Amino acid sequence: MIEVKNLVKDYGKHHAVKDISFSVPDGQIVGLLGPNGAGKSTTMNIMTGYISATSGEVKIGGYDILEQPIQAKKLIGYLPEIPPLYEDMTVAEYLNFICDLKGIRKKTEKESSINEVTEAVKISDMKGRLIKNLSKGYKQRVGLAQALIGNPPLLILDEPTVGLDPSQIIEMRELIRELSKNHTVLLSSHIMQEISAVCDEIIIINEGKMITKDTPENITKKMVDTNGVHVVVKGDKTKLKEALRTISGIKNVSYDNDKDTEEDTTGLTIYCAEDEDIRVDLFYALAKAECPLIEMNKLDTSLEDAFLALTRGGSKQYGGRKLKKLKSEKKDKAETEGELQNENENQNSEKNADISGELDVSETEKHSSDMEGGEK
Repeated sequence: MIEVKNLVKDYGKHHAVKDISFSVPDGQIVGLLGPNGAGKSTTMNIMTGYISATSGEVKIGGYDILEQPIQAKKLIGYLPEIPPLYEDMTVAEYLNFICDLKGIRKKTEKESSINEVTEAVKISDMKGRLIKNLSKGYKQRVGLAQALIGNPPLLILDEPTVGLDPSQIIEMRELIRELSKNHTVLLSSHIMQEISAVCDEIIIINEGKMITKDTPENITKKMVDTNGVHVVVKGDKTKLKEALRTISGIKNVSYDNDKDTEEDTTGLTIYCAEDEDIRVDLFYALAKAECPLIEMNKLDTSLEDAFLALTRGGSKQYGGRKLKKLKSEKKDKAETEGELQNENENQNSEKNADISGELDVSETEKHSSDMEGGEK
């Protein structure tokens, strides 16, 4: 449905979009995710023909948006971030006007189209109301209704939930899922929960460049270095270390700072092979060593964690890196830790050793949260 190749948009010396290429197949919901100013809206404006590109091409259903604009735009329903509403019109008057703009002239066709879209977005009982008297949520629905006039196969939605309250956001998400049964949907947002809740695939853009394109699950999975658990244990630390030596599959261990744990307890993160699950063996080993297990949590990486890791360094990290690489390379470590910790904290931390050395360190040693050992 959508083919974007080598898209570039410059405003003088400012490069808003830098050589972006991607495709969107029919029937999918794809999200454009990125921080404010990343180039999401600029990319969408080019795709809809609202502005021209400096170079590159965009094809909608096989039609070039610049060379064949009429054919391409017939396939698009567009909802910009601020819906293009005439607030002194009623909903019915406004949608009738949109029908005229889209070439729907016959009265019966207009009535059928307006009834169809108002029912789809659940505003049938609002057709006689002035738009200026509607709530923010209903105005968004009217904006979506105008995008649906003419039954275009592609819907492009720029920040469709901006300004909505939580209940309205949920309603809009459900509406988008319902519309995806008959339409391809491309939507933009900087809200991770919104994207992960409705999208089949995500395109992450930062500083005008495309960082990655994949499913939410795969993006988070790729950012995970190793499998592991975080535990809090009560008891003698020497016995704890001896118990850990009896468990196979452990790759590394990172101990929490004593100030972050309760008295007489030890917090630690245990890393193991990707497909290894040590939780049962760990439980029995600690019980045998008479080290009561207070807490056990399996490590997980959210879409938000992956997004921050991919975009934190901007263009310096273009292409994306696993979290372990962001932390293991000395230069990247200095850059990323500089954003999260002050210089004194960095000086007081040390790199984690391997498991054999880790288990023999004295109780007074501190361990860093380097990603080769894993962050807590």
